[in-house]
Amino acid sequence: MGKDDRDASELFARIRARLKAAVGEDVYNSWFARLELEELVDDLAHLSVPTRFLCSWIQSNYAEKILDAFKAEASGIARLHFTVRVNGQARPRLAPPAEASAEPGVEAVPAAARPARETPAPAAARGDALSGSALDPKMTFDSFVAGAPNEIALGVAKQVAHAALNNTVSFNPVYIHSTVGLGKSHLLNAIAWAAGAGDPARNIVYLTADHFMYHFITAVQRQSAIAFKEWLRRVDLLLIDDMQFLQGKSATEFGHTLGTLLTGAKQVVVAGDAPPRDLDMLDERVRSRLSGGLVVPINGFDLELRRAIVTRRAEQASARFAGVHFPPAVIDYIARVVVSHGRDLDGSVNRLVAANQLTQEPITVTLAERTLADLVRSREAKRVRIEDILRIVSRHYKVPRNDLLSSRRSRDVVRPRQIAMYLAKSLTARSLPEIGRRFGGRDHTTVLHSVRKVEQLMKDDGDLAQEIELLKRMLEE
Repeated sequence: MGKDDRDASELFARIRARLKAAVGEDVYNSWFARLELEELVDDLAHLSVPTRFLCSWIQSNYAEKILDAFKAEASGIARLHFTVRVNGQARPRLAPPAEASAEPGVEAVPAAARPARETPAPAAARGDALSGSALDPKMTFDSFVAGAPNEIALGVAKQVAHAALNNTVSFNPVYIHSTVGLGKSHLLNAIAWAAGAGDPARNIVYLTADHFMYHFITAVQRQSAIAFKEWLRRVDLLLIDDMQFLQGKSATEFGHTLGTLLTGAKQVVVAGDAPPRDLDMLDERVRSRLSGGLVVPINGFDLELRRAIVTRRAEQASARFAGVHFPPAVIDYIARVVVSHGRDLDGSVNRLVAANQLTQEPITVTLAERTLADLVRSREAKRVRIEDILRIVSRHYKVPRNDLLSSRRSRDVVRPRQIAMYLAKSLTARSLPEIGRRFGGRDHTTVLHSVRKVEQLMKDDGDLAQEIELLKRMLEE
């Protein structure tokens, strides 16, 4: 460890002590224990945390307190930047290692992150001032479990990767959307791995939205925005994940980059949690460009796909751990009761493997019921109120709450009102007459008509079904 590293470590230890004294040990352990100082560059402190939720919470609630602690110990620090650690590493970093520096006074713009067949080379190890986000070597087409809800998205992703291997462009841009945990990131990683397999010189960049913003903000701060733009415009395949988190000038810059890449026939693949039309942080032209490409939804997993995912994960666990065996009844139980998303299915298998390895207890339905109780209970314990539904629907569709309860019959009010009634019937224990009374004194037959209407529309319109699934998730979280 060099002197600068020791000085930074000692500085951050003093800052941690100040934070603990300011907020108390319980709050500190809850929110700051996993906060790490990555680097100090000029007047900027780069901090990292392991999850996006933690990053958002600290930025929203404690950024000013952290900055005050820095100023008290190092008066030269005037700004903070937070990033999420990927595979244990905060990437990208502001300052490349000194041994990889370019000529004095020259801003180096390295090649894009190129997937290798084994594990991705760390950007910092290459001295990259700019690089793609870390790719997960486990997220390949071979490890992706296909089923009816995601088979179209998988087919499109494979076609994009095949076209990139042959230096051609298929659908452009491609926009994949779904709620959390249904495989968007997996498909983007798989495209990058597959497209980079044949030619390591091909410029393939996978970026999460927060890393895109980080690159752009850093480039502006370091007066290298032109170099950043040129770096992006030289890529052959650009993959942007978590589009919904793109904000401010970074969203504008993405729009310019998208237009340039499409004009140059470069392949762009984007993933987000809502259809392009609902990405309010993008201007209308960018939303139109995304909508004009191929928009592919991934629907909520059905029982068959959940069972297939659990079966695959169970087989992988059995191959890795001696004595691990998942009876069919346990696989069926997990697929039936863990209905949130794919990550919870993976986590359920991991929990049971851990329980088996630690206690030597066979994997049975009884063990599963005990080990996974919180995943099941968390869904049952959440009590959705009609007031919550009115608030979420009003905000999502930008319709005043009073209009939802009024007698207005314009289409922009009727459809959200019908969806709100459908959600009330689906997510609450209220009877049809009770729901009707809460929606402006309507008759129960009106509520029933709305419920049936929305059910039919969901069958006919995959985008609407996905949109309503998103609303359900928002209400249940």
